[in-house]
Amino acid sequence: MEVREVETWTRPTPAGDGAGAPFWAAAAEGRLLIQHCPACGWRQFYPRPICIACGADPDWEEASGRGRLHTFTVVRQNGAEPFRGQLPYVVAMIDLEEGPRMMGNVTGCEVDDVFIGMPMAAYAVKVSDDVGVVFWEPATIGS
Repeated sequence: MEVREVETWTRPTPAGDGAGAPFWAAAAEGRLLIQHCPACGWRQFYPRPICIACGADPDWEEASGRGRLHTFTVVRQNGAEPFRGQLPYVVAMIDLEEGPRMMGNVTGCEVDDVFIGMPMAAYAVKVSDDVGVVFWEPATIGS
């Protein structure tokens, strides 16, 4: 997963702690992590302290960063900064190749070109040394 730097990050910054700390830190390094249960094989996202299928302690595994758009909405009104200056934008649910579903913003295309089933690829924006935020864009052939 590519890591992109921004000059100024104006959005709220995730705390980068708790059960999700490894996820945020890995994203800052260009890796997309999901949890995998060694006891039952369940894969899950968002990060939790236990496997939601069997209650065991989950491990982390690196995901491919590829998936398909499951559903989305186009946000055309938002009075709060910094989001007001980014209108319109897409918030989507992406079905990862590994199984879990992940929410994120879709960038890299016009909002009216987004469609259900669209192949997606993840990238991260590094917002601090230990926090990266995952975004999604249309996948190119071979990615």
